[in-house]
Amino acid sequence: MRIPPPASHIISPAFGQTVASLRESLTRTAEEATTGRYSDLTAHLSGRIGTAMLSQKAVEDIGLRREQISLREGRLEVTQRSLALINERVAGLDTKMRDAVISKDQRLQGLTARDAEAALGQVFNLVNVRFGERFLFAGDATDTQPLGSPGDLLDVIRNLADVAASSTDFAVALDTYFNAPGGGWQTSALRSAINASDPDAVTANDASIVKLISGLAVMALSDPASSPALFRTNPEISLAGAEQVSAGLSDLTNLRADRGVTQSQIEMEKASLDIEETIFTKELNSLWGRDQYEAATALKQLETALEASFMLTSRLSSLSLLNFLR
Repeated sequence: MRIPPPASHIISPAFGQTVASLRESLTRTAEEATTGRYSDLTAHLSGRIGTAMLSQKAVEDIGLRREQISLREGRLEVTQRSLALINERVAGLDTKMRDAVISKDQRLQGLTARDAEAALGQVFNLVNVRFGERFLFAGDATDTQPLGSPGDLLDVIRNLADVAASSTDFAVALDTYFNAPGGGWQTSALRSAINASDPDAVTANDASIVKLISGLAVMALSDPASSPALFRTNPEISLAGAEQVSAGLSDLTNLRADRGVTQSQIEMEKASLDIEETIFTKELNSLWGRDQYEAATALKQLETALEASFMLTSRLSSLSLLNFLR
């Protein structure tokens, strides 16, 4: 006589639900033991979920603010480095030219003129520096290289000297070219925007840079062997170029100090964000953080209970009529 297998209802639906619940609890607790956070925040926090979401939003906003500050910090750092290199390259040329002209040392004047021309080219390169895809000294036209060729500028200044009737006429023409709104510097030599909406930005049209470039250009044309005739008969022009460089260096120092203050303010803001982040993170951890040691202990207990349920299920599944007849 064939004995039928035990009916499926020997393992009750309630027992099956208990096993399923144990599995869910095991999965959830394992996650919490790993992350250190309650997985079901809504159930855990209940009426405090709004407070947690506000704190989380504050932490996310701090992260975004940090990214903005980092970008701003990087741009300022490259700008400051460029200005420092300009200062380092140009410093001392004004004194050399002044000494050469006053002492009528044509050899020294020629050497200084050539050095000034080389420095002018380096200033152009440093003003054309980029940060990523952005030209830092381009004002609001960040996709446009601010300056072209220093050789083109020297040709313009030489032409101004050739057509000037006197050193006074040349000084007026030079000032008009570099400083007048309709002057050649702003309308042709400067390729980018004159102004910048970014308060941290330094443009190629900044007074310190314009003074340095104009002074260096005059000094570069002051080589007695190749200078315009007006320069050779009016040595005060070369002296004026040296004075312009001196004024530019002084303004550059003030500019760098001003941006240095901004960098200090950024450091203070970063420190403030660190404090805010610590406060909000502590608040969040107190709301949804779970002790990982406690979670690991609970996980072990759940594993033991689930193993016991599996053993019981196995025993129940292997029962037959013979077990009841013995």
